[in-house]
Amino acid sequence: MSSKPSSSSAAPSPVRAPLKPLDVALAELLAHALPLPGLETVSTFDADGRVLAHDVRASLDVPGHDNSSMDGYAVRCADWLDAGTLLSVSQRIPAGGSGQALAANSAARIFTGAPIPPGADAVVMQEDCEAVDAGVRLRVQPQPGQWIRRRGEDVASGGVVLARGQRLNPASIGLAASIGFDTLSVAPRVRVALFSTGDELVMPGEVAPADMLPGAIYNSNRFFLRALLKRLGCVVSDMGIVPDRLDATMNALQSASQQHDLILTSGGVSVGEEDHIKPAVEALGKLTLWQLAIKPGKPFAYGQLGAAHFIGLPGNPVSSFVTFLLLVRPFILKLQGASQVAPESIALPAHFDWAKADKRREFLRVRRNAAGGLDLFNNQSSGVLTSAVWGDGLVDNPAGQTIAHGDSVRFIPFSELMA
Repeated sequence: MSSKPSSSSAAPSPVRAPLKPLDVALAELLAHALPLPGLETVSTFDADGRVLAHDVRASLDVPGHDNSSMDGYAVRCADWLDAGTLLSVSQRIPAGGSGQALAANSAARIFTGAPIPPGADAVVMQEDCEAVDAGVRLRVQPQPGQWIRRRGEDVASGGVVLARGQRLNPASIGLAASIGFDTLSVAPRVRVALFSTGDELVMPGEVAPADMLPGAIYNSNRFFLRALLKRLGCVVSDMGIVPDRLDATMNALQSASQQHDLILTSGGVSVGEEDHIKPAVEALGKLTLWQLAIKPGKPFAYGQLGAAHFIGLPGNPVSSFVTFLLLVRPFILKLQGASQVAPESIALPAHFDWAKADKRREFLRVRRNAAGGLDLFNNQSSGVLTSAVWGDGLVDNPAGQTIAHGDSVRFIPFSELMA
């Protein structure tokens, strides 16, 4: 006679930790991201994308003198009589030259960037003048200060022009050059070890599509993660694909932890029998495995192996892509000492309906349309990387929220997340 075990003798189901809100997870993650020590001095030519380690302070005014913003004639407004006012031309002032004090009832032929001569209080652009043998005739009445760029109106001597923690762009490195900086002090680059896990992964070029074995997939994550890291100025060591074995995973992690600031993996952070990242990191250091309350991108891991940080991303391509943008990007920026790590978002109307409210915060792939609204990609699966190519940003949709056509939604452009 057989008997079934009573319900009281059955092993209790493990209690799952509640899903962690994204904002809480990001705050905890950033708390670990202490700026890397040291700095580098680089040519201003090569500073694009780097983070300033010190304030950049001006030691001169820009412009250094009142100058003309137009080709035309420098005049004294008091000399204007009427639309036929005729002034003699007493001098010619090119950019880089200098002029004499302007006599009454005279004008100075002047060119863009040239210093305003003493006594002149306006510039009349050449289109509003008529050159005649006796001088120049003014067709319009000059107004005090017109077409004059004042000394120091762009940069005042002694002021901070670029602040420490600012991430440099082409405009800011041009501004640094305009006040004489040929080199800049910047934060060191983050050294990142990148590898993927999974016996199913195949590198493009190694196997032709027609020869792919059942279950095999090309390793796309390795390509877009490397590109995203490069855009952030990281020094990337590509560690390749690690086999689904605990010993191989431990060896790869141990090696990577020696000379890198961050180890970044994709895949293997779940709890399956072939997911070896968790036990490997726990054996070598410490690990916090988070289940995030976001879609896509629930499985996420943070840990430390000696002095190196570890971040494990989910294996599904869109999940890995989105969690990098939302969590890894600000983490890396903070390691570089950046003062601004959060992306800017804008409110735009949804030109779609989203009737499937989820208990998790969702990041929907969308793109702007000619009418000023947002269209939704038709397949929001975490495995459909096409959605990230078709789209130009994400809708940050709160948990439990449906969207009706015309609703205002929070849009985060990819230009903010991938710069």
